Amino acid sequence: MTGAKLNVRALYKGTFIHTPVLGSLEVIEHGIVGVDHDGTIVILERNRSLEQVIEDFDLEEVETVDVDHGGNKFFFPGFIDTHIHAPQYPNNGIFGNSTLLDWLTTYTFPLEASLKDLTKAKLVYDKVIERTLGNGTTCASYYATIDTDATNLLADLSIEHGQRAFIGKVCMNQNSPDYYCETFEESKESTLKVIEHINKVDPHNKLVAPILTPRFAPSCTDELLHWLGNLKKEHGYHSQTHICENKDEIKWVHELYPDAEGYTDVYKDHNLLDEKTILAHAIHLTEHEKDMIRDTGAGVSHCPISNSSITSGECRVRWLLDNGIPVGLGTDVSGGFSPSILQTARQAVLVSRHLAMSTALEKDKLSVEDVLYLATQGGAKLVGLNDKIGSFELGKQWDVQLVDLDAKGSQVDVFEWQVPHIVEIETYKLKWSNVIAKWLFNGDDRNTTKVWVNGRLVKAL
Repeated sequence: MTGAKLNVRALYKGTFIHTPVLGSLEVIEHGIVGVDHDGTIVILERNRSLEQVIEDFDLEEVETVDVDHGGNKFFFPGFIDTHIHAPQYPNNGIFGNSTLLDWLTTYTFPLEASLKDLTKAKLVYDKVIERTLGNGTTCASYYATIDTDATNLLADLSIEHGQRAFIGKVCMNQNSPDYYCETFEESKESTLKVIEHINKVDPHNKLVAPILTPRFAPSCTDELLHWLGNLKKEHGYHSQTHICENKDEIKWVHELYPDAEGYTDVYKDHNLLDEKTILAHAIHLTEHEKDMIRDTGAGVSHCPISNSSITSGECRVRWLLDNGIPVGLGTDVSGGFSPSILQTARQAVLVSRHLAMSTALEKDKLSVEDVLYLATQGGAKLVGLNDKIGSFELGKQWDVQLVDLDAKGSQVDVFEWQVPHIVEIETYKLKWSNVIAKWLFNGDDRNTTKVWVNGRLVKAL
């Protein structure tokens, strides 16, 4: 479309790379993307000059960002972290020889409880938002704590920093330490207060939205799960929880809910399983549970670093995808030691190869293109925002990172003969695939030089 008057705020020119479908990498060289004042993509052009686009669309007072002048720079969709515990960030890398249940009592619950101190909470939340944004995460689905004020603070800081986020006040009213447990009434009241606060500070949920967060089935009474499920059903809220992460956890759930056929049935029976449900881990699912998740439209947050760190197991990601289950990536800070989705995607590749060694199935291996899809489009679908973020399409939001493989301190070395040139038709696509692989396996936050959310610049090196 040309000649139409659009309310364009900025034009971005350069190479745009995304994964529009699973397993596929699309490279758009010499592209131009126009973004309006609401951060929405309204122009997509290719092989044209900025001057031509400005003239054709009759644009005035438009900002231009031109990185289309050689070098190894490209625009890439912002990463989506579908499972991260914001209050646990200080414990990154601290897990000892623990497994899930003793890790919770030894490391996690004491730290989370301490963030009732809002001064301490602000230090932690400022840092985790800053760090995730710095690593290219433009959208995060956060677990907070059971504390109302601390959870509200996380929402406020997400808005202040400009990160898109789902904010979950954790619900847990049984099988938890005395110092970190709530009653049913307290959990109910706190949940409603957090929802009210989020809807007050962001009435249209343009940047932050509430997400119901029962920690996991063992920590919630039947009464609390029923109430959360009914609230979800009545208002259509998103929800997030853990499932089938650890074999001892699964055994515990069977003891607590002997009438349920499986762990997944507990959530289904309480109206907590639908297309707006994020299930973290899902390592040890049965066929019955897999079918139930697929049929309800729920999705899985794959957390490969955490699954390895606390020896939970290897998630069968290809099996989930082949069965039509949406999958995104989660750092699972601090079971996962890194706040980087790029690092998480890297580990997803390696874990899938270990899985393939044990299953003897080549198809269990995930490719670079696969995991970058999970980090963007897959995550967008999982959080219900695939019509807004995750790729470069008209009508989507400008949630984007600018990647520079030649940035100062970069650990990615691309030699001259490895640089893709569009005139080299036979090697062009392969060279780009190789360059992106080098970024995935060697890159870090030093390569993420700029980050935008909703069209707003939130990081600039």
